[in-house]
Amino acid sequence: MFLILILFALPSLAQEGDTLSAQSFNFASDSTRTEVSKALADSAYSAGDYATAVDVYERLLTEGESASLYYNLGNAYYKEEDMAHAILNYERALRLDPANKDIRFNLNLARSKTIDRVSEKMEIFFVRWFHNFANLLSISTWAWVAIAAFLLFICSLALFVFGRKRGVKKLFFIFACLFLVLSLCANGIGFSQKKRLTVRDTAIVMDPIVVVRSTPSATGTELFVLHEGRKVTIKDNAMTAWKEIELEDGNVGWIEAKSLEVI
Repeated sequence: MFLILILFALPSLAQEGDTLSAQSFNFASDSTRTEVSKALADSAYSAGDYATAVDVYERLLTEGESASLYYNLGNAYYKEEDMAHAILNYERALRLDPANKDIRFNLNLARSKTIDRVSEKMEIFFVRWFHNFANLLSISTWAWVAIAAFLLFICSLALFVFGRKRGVKKLFFIFACLFLVLSLCANGIGFSQKKRLTVRDTAIVMDPIVVVRSTPSATGTELFVLHEGRKVTIKDNAMTAWKEIELEDGNVGWIEAKSLEVI
């Protein structure tokens, strides 16, 4: 039964990694043009022409996602003092590369320049440790770790069953248990990372001031206001014109979709 689950589950993880790789491959199919465009954007940024840098980075991103491009785009927007777009692109970069300390530092720097002050949720130390550990490898790498560990589990189990010496059997039984746990953990981490990349339920407020209302209507009661750069979680995404959002403190309300940009 477990083998069947592995065979069905892991290809989806590997496929996610393959999709990102394919994007990168397509993105670099015309390497000369890409390098020139990237060099143009970097040159414009260094020269202080941030508007040109933004334009080129945006065009490059239409051909494939990249944490480094999102990061550079966020830096260009930051220099233009457009904190909402800077935060949006830092968040997108962090979604692809959650372990990058430079991205997180610049994101916090941009947040410090917004009106709304938000405190990150405090995580229990072992939850924070788990997240840091999970971010060490990519989805596809965790998928291969799960496959390799499961194959080693099968081999260890076979050696345990067919082994003759008691000490050897005991040793391979321990190995089988360890490899099974490793395979399960790698599988779970892979699915967790895939969910982070595919379930996009957070957004950034892009308008300078946005009124959050009690109902999805302009006549709804005004609950509170948010300012550009604020990160929110989308609770109800069923409607086109309005979205129900939730803040870190649990406050909920409705906001016009045109005022948000999904991370």
